[in-house]
This record gives sequence, C-alpha cells and structure tokens, in this order.
Amino acid sequence: MNIAKMIDHTLLKPEATKEQITVLCEEASEYGFMSVCVNPAWVRLSNEILHKTDVKVCTVIGFPLGASATETKAFETKQAIEDGAAEVDMVINIGALKSGQYELVQQDIQAVVAAAKGKALTKVIIETSLLTDEEKVRACELAVKAGADFVKTSTGFSTGGATIEDIQLMRKTVGPDIGVKASGGVRSTEDAANMIEAGATRIGASSGVKILQGLTADSDY
Repeated sequence: MNIAKMIDHTLLKPEATKEQITVLCEEASEYGFMSVCVNPAWVRLSNEILHKTDVKVCTVIGFPLGASATETKAFETKQAIEDGAAEVDMVINIGALKSGQYELVQQDIQAVVAAAKGKALTKVIIETSLLTDEEKVRACELAVKAGADFVKTSTGFSTGGATIEDIQLMRKTVGPDIGVKASGGVRSTEDAANMIEAGATRIGASSGVKILQGLTADSDY
C-alpha cells in the first residue's frame, strides 16, 4: 500500500503565506502525495508549481462553515477548476441538515457535483463533530444520492476531527464504492494507519511528512 498516495497534504490556515504554500507543494512533489489541499486563493499558484508532476491540486468550497449560498458554492467550484483544481472538498449546509431540510442539503451538494462533473472529484465534508450518529448517516446518504465521489469527516476548524468510530460508520453507510476521507487531528503514522484500517481511503493532514517519516521498513503501509 502506498500511503503517500492516500494523503492530501494540507495547509488551510488563513495566515498561510505564498512561501508556505510553495513549500507545501515542493514537499508534496518530493514525497509523492496524492494532492495538496489549499484555499481557493492559492489554487492557481499551486497548479503552476505542480503542473508537471502527478500531484493534484485540491481545494475547499464553502469553507469552513458550509453556510454559503448554493449558487456561491457552485461558482466557487467552477472558478477553482478553471484555476487548476482537480479535486474539491465542499462543506455541507450543516444548519439545514440539523433542521431536517434534507432536500436542500442534497441540492446544495448536487450543485457542486454538477459544476465539477467530468473535471474534478467531489468530496463532501459533513463536519462529524457537530452531528449525531443519525445525522452523520443521513449526511452520507445525501452525499451518495447527490453523486459525490467521497465523504469526509471534518474541516479541522470545528470542535473535533476524525475518529475511528466515525470512519467506520461512514464506510458502513456509503458502502465500498465511495471514498471516505479522514481529516482533522490525523497527525501520526499510527493515526493514519488506524483510519485506513477503519475504512478511510484518503487522509487529509498537515502532518503528511511526519506521517511518512514514521513508517518503518516492515510496515504494511
């Protein structure tokens, strides 16, 4: 198993500088990560640095609250793809989900999926730390119905991150054919291995280099 190709090397801090984004991209190229995950304003720069490599550019949509208008999320997706994004991680309308407005949540996801279709993978951030188990299941079901490629635990900006229990629940809900991304608090090789064991197929982490450096020669990963 090539764990590097399961990692989205991530820097989403609002104070991230051009120099830090450049280093992120250089590290991603050096270590062979699947993608860099950056805020939309840095997509074009990241694409310029990485376009001759096999590292993809991933960005976030409606981030971190998910409370943008659906039309705004769709436009943000189109712009990000024009700038070079190959993957988009969108935050659901969390308040609508908790209000039982499931059709609205599904339409919100569908708008991003439609804007990305044929051009970029879509990952749906459900922000597990704010949801009950029942709501997590419903959010995953809506993401699948909307045609998303992945469900993802967290933004990393809320009250908690990925847990093994949430990954197991999400994998059970979406079945074997939809990606599950563990994000938020995955900082060590052990953390990553535990998430993969629980059913994650992608890891979102700012500690990607540390995770890889913690691998041993006899590791299964």
